[in-house]
Amino acid sequence: MNALRIGNFSGFYGDRAAALREMLTGGELDVLTGDYLAELTMMILARDRLKDPSAGYARTFLRQLEDCLGLAHERGVRIVTNAGGLNPAGLADAVRDLAARLGIPVRVAHVEGDDLTAAHPGALAAHAYLGGFGITECLRGGADVVVTGRVTDAALVTGPAAAHFGWGPGEYDRLAGAVVAGHVLECGTQATGGNYAFFREGDVRRPGFPLAEIHADGSSVVTKHPGTGGLVDFGTVTAQLLYETGGGRYAGPDVTARLDTVRLSQDGPDRVRIEGVRGEAPPPTLKTGLNRLGGFRGEVVFVLTGLDIEAKAGLAREQMTDALAKSPPAEVRWELVRTDRGDADTEETASALLRLVVRDPDERLVGRALGGAAVELALASYPGFHVLAPPGKGSPYGVFEDVYVPHGAVDHVAVLHDGRRVPVAPPQDTRPLEAVPEPALPDPLPPGPTRRAPLGLVAGARSGDKGGNANVGVWARSDDAWRWLAHELTAERFRRLIPESRDLPVTRHLLPNLRAVNFVVEGILGAGVAAQARFDPQAKALGEWLRSRHLEIPEALL
Repeated sequence: MNALRIGNFSGFYGDRAAALREMLTGGELDVLTGDYLAELTMMILARDRLKDPSAGYARTFLRQLEDCLGLAHERGVRIVTNAGGLNPAGLADAVRDLAARLGIPVRVAHVEGDDLTAAHPGALAAHAYLGGFGITECLRGGADVVVTGRVTDAALVTGPAAAHFGWGPGEYDRLAGAVVAGHVLECGTQATGGNYAFFREGDVRRPGFPLAEIHADGSSVVTKHPGTGGLVDFGTVTAQLLYETGGGRYAGPDVTARLDTVRLSQDGPDRVRIEGVRGEAPPPTLKTGLNRLGGFRGEVVFVLTGLDIEAKAGLAREQMTDALAKSPPAEVRWELVRTDRGDADTEETASALLRLVVRDPDERLVGRALGGAAVELALASYPGFHVLAPPGKGSPYGVFEDVYVPHGAVDHVAVLHDGRRVPVAPPQDTRPLEAVPEPALPDPLPPGPTRRAPLGLVAGARSGDKGGNANVGVWARSDDAWRWLAHELTAERFRRLIPESRDLPVTRHLLPNLRAVNFVVEGILGAGVAAQARFDPQAKALGEWLRSRHLEIPEALL
């Protein structure tokens, strides 16, 4: 059977609007997937639904589809997307209405059963991460467009692959191979040079979106359409494999993929082959993401210019603390960001930023009270007093939490284009998730001269968020660099290089096939991205910070 060509046209809610047309016109495809959902997106859609019960899905998908539905139909390309968010049935109806208005005879199906909000009082949204077999049933039933709610990102690929090749639920190695391919595709251009540590090695001004040629045995080749920007090589694929993962076992609702078995090889220009992936039975529970309102947040950023930066910051902090003393917010956080330089030739580069963030269940304490206190200092504080923007109202912030439910707690259903409802059975076999035994370290490099230099000269990194945790994947670019990295970059060394992790649990996972170490830092993001507890709330740049830190690196590697 020929390879199934699955492309991606969206990695998040707000991604490149033209990507759907670019992928349809750029080359041959069988399926196009659009990933719109993230933990923060679910909170945004939940707030939309509070204002309008008919909302809750990604409206931008409809605008993209209006321009391209006819083209997809002409070319026989099926579209699978999780843009349904909190309301997949509503989006499916909207797609049908759009198709009728445009006169295009497409069959639209959707997947439901992920919504567990009613079982979690107090949550704005509670959604289980479903697997891909609901999508499989929709496609086997003849759907041209499949809309889902909260499925795993990789399910957008495993579902079509299982439908095309006839895979059943127990074919774990094949499913695991598709999960790995799906994980590479899910974030769009992050697999083709976007956000890439070594971005200067290719033209990444407008990377093309990725596609995977998936084979019946679960192996795949990741590539992109000819003539599109960016690059696909061992590094770009490795970076994405490490993104938002942890150890050797990558759990999902259909299969646990063994990331420690992944083998990558260059298969030609802009082509990377993925093979050797082993799979195991999935865990006995499903991850469920709970989003709830955490309270209200206010922020003021004071600009401090020129001399005596520390003293100016101290004065502002003391004055604001006194002003808020009568009704202090529940949480107060100060951060002085030294962006200033001595003898600067612009005012902006002579200035530092003093950031005050407050949180409280009472909006008035982080809005009106905070803004009033800051404004009253305008003529009564440090010399050169001003703020980046006038203080506004307190804004609501969300809190994300993972809980786990039995597979039987969800009513996973494929709603076919003709209205038939096909139940999707939970897996018959499960396996409790446990850590992979630590692999053996490679032989260390022989002793030799070293030079203090940035880690990023010999290693790439990519980081991301999972709830309140962050992961930082670091990979070496050569076998010798891997021998050094595996011995040098321990969890303890990571804590020293990233000081804010020193009092947090840090776990290191070795992935020798990828020449990589993957760190999971628990609790560094507080209650998740929606809580905005950190300067970089999704840890997107944590890996780049790590790469900028200096170590004693063997001169032979530099």
